[in-house]
Amino acid sequence: MNKNLKPGAFVCLVLIFVFVMGLYPPAILAAEENPSEETVEEITPSELYARCAVLMDADSGRILFSKNGREEAPMASTTKIMTCILALENGDPKDRVTASADAAAQPEVRLGMREGDVFYLQDLLYSLMLESHNDSAVAVAEYIGGSVEGFASMMNEKATNIGCTSTYFITPNGLDAEDENGIHHTTACDLARIMRYCILESPQKDTFLEITRTESHTFTDTAGSSSYTCANHNAFLKMMDGALTGKTGFTSDAGYCYVGALRSNGKTFIVSLLACGWPNNKGYKWADTRKLMEYGLENYEYRTISPNISEEALPVENGYLGGFPSSDSVVVPLNVDGENVSVLLKKDETIEETLDLPERLTAPLEKGSNLGTVAYSVNGKTVASFQITAAYSVLPRTFSVCMNYMKEQFFF
Repeated sequence: MNKNLKPGAFVCLVLIFVFVMGLYPPAILAAEENPSEETVEEITPSELYARCAVLMDADSGRILFSKNGREEAPMASTTKIMTCILALENGDPKDRVTASADAAAQPEVRLGMREGDVFYLQDLLYSLMLESHNDSAVAVAEYIGGSVEGFASMMNEKATNIGCTSTYFITPNGLDAEDENGIHHTTACDLARIMRYCILESPQKDTFLEITRTESHTFTDTAGSSSYTCANHNAFLKMMDGALTGKTGFTSDAGYCYVGALRSNGKTFIVSLLACGWPNNKGYKWADTRKLMEYGLENYEYRTISPNISEEALPVENGYLGGFPSSDSVVVPLNVDGENVSVLLKKDETIEETLDLPERLTAPLEKGSNLGTVAYSVNGKTVASFQITAAYSVLPRTFSVCMNYMKEQFFF
């Protein structure tokens, strides 16, 4: 302590420091900084290390929590989930892949292949996903896409097709890279979408899960001259009950990254993390992943939406349903097409109904005709939508109809 500082002044400084820290705890500041538009609640998991983080309901694709979820950032080796799924969809496990000089020259982490070595595609995918080998990624990319550049085009096309809006691939392994279009990057939202595609939508989803859940895999090159063993480094698989899959990543620009999925009690969640610390903070990604997964499991439950509408019928001008052909409008009952839908919701979230129907209809009208929709949304995002149709047909009230009615009443 400064000997010239009076005791009373020192006490005041301490009290001021405690007061300020109470108002602005560092961990909470980090979690609430720059809240994203996807954030469902202002108060969500309050302590996250990751600069960018997302919790997604995999079944619906709805973002349940986001911290800077749309911020673009490098994603390191989480890139390899896209490399793997494209290889599975466009190649055969028994295809032979020859290592090029460029593949063999890739930096650590690598399998250690040499130019001219030949491997089965399936074995290289285990190398890619279990050990995150950079040389295997390039060898796979060159085989599937003809070149690294050609494969990157496939990656970007797939990303666009599955709904990614802010992702740009340059490399198949996720090493930091930049070209005339920008840096190799994604967002936490897009990374979660890519994982969702890999585990739920791709025709090769089962094989993807089989590879990424394998504890270890031993193989040789096709000549049998060299043997390799790959061990799974995804600690999340043993960290939580229901853990499905995941992929780690690290580069000097990206920091530690992770994307993983969990299924428990009928609920499937995806967590994606970007810039989740730098050395020596490898454990940050596991702490954040657990926190977000537990948050989802504890706070969200399925609620059933039963398609129903308050409007039971609509008037049909110039319509005829039998009987006296009055000039008054007739009404047609409405049907809602579709079955009950289960939606994962937080306990205090409310479902809003939006009805899109015309005020009046005009004959003729066929049974089953689409008349409008009823949509159900949560926090402005549609979670279910149903078509509204006519319960039966309505004929037009014509001169011929009126004459036929008169004949039936007065002449027969």
